[in-house]
Amino acid sequence: MSGSTHPAPLRIALVDDYDVVLSGLAHMFDQYRDRVVVCEIDANAPLDDVVDIVLYDSFAQPESDQQELGALVRNPRASRVVVYTWNFQPALLSSARQQGIHGYLSKTLPARDLVAALESVHAGEIVISTPPPRSGSAMGLDWPGRREGFTDRESEILALITQGKNNADVASLTYLSPNTVKSYIRSIYRKIRVTSRTQAVLWGVAHGFTPDHHRIDHWLGGP
Repeated sequence: MSGSTHPAPLRIALVDDYDVVLSGLAHMFDQYRDRVVVCEIDANAPLDDVVDIVLYDSFAQPESDQQELGALVRNPRASRVVVYTWNFQPALLSSARQQGIHGYLSKTLPARDLVAALESVHAGEIVISTPPPRSGSAMGLDWPGRREGFTDRESEILALITQGKNNADVASLTYLSPNTVKSYIRSIYRKIRVTSRTQAVLWGVAHGFTPDHHRIDHWLGGP
């Protein structure tokens, strides 16, 4: 009598520019290692770097620039590409779908639902999460500044400022109004006890808000 056959776990590459984001996301899969294997979370691939799904975390990345997504979709090492995001602006979702992504998943999904959604994508479905409210964060996620009391949105805005973006750039990239961006920036200043943009940038550089673009370059075929 033959034993039951279990499908091989999905091979996932996590793509983002921030170590703390990747580590938090990787830990979400700890209880599901029989279903998901995280093959790569940085530029040093422990396996052969060919994966079932690339999970592209959009933290503090220029989400209006879809060039990276298009390159990932065309990458022969990735069978499918899924965006993992807070931002469900219709224009962003439409642009990502035009690029050929296979899923657009909310960061409010519990780990069990995230794993199930990835399995559905692997089975050939296009999975688009219901746009979530902005009130909650997914358990297990992490981002720079969380321990200092920053919300995920405040952290994204400080990361964009640390990259040299002005207020108009930040508003465009986050789909927020200029006044809302200013309100977030004032809150950030209060939390880190600074009074100028220069001081905020220096604080961001010293506390992990500088991206490591090499990681994404690596998965796009760079050195």
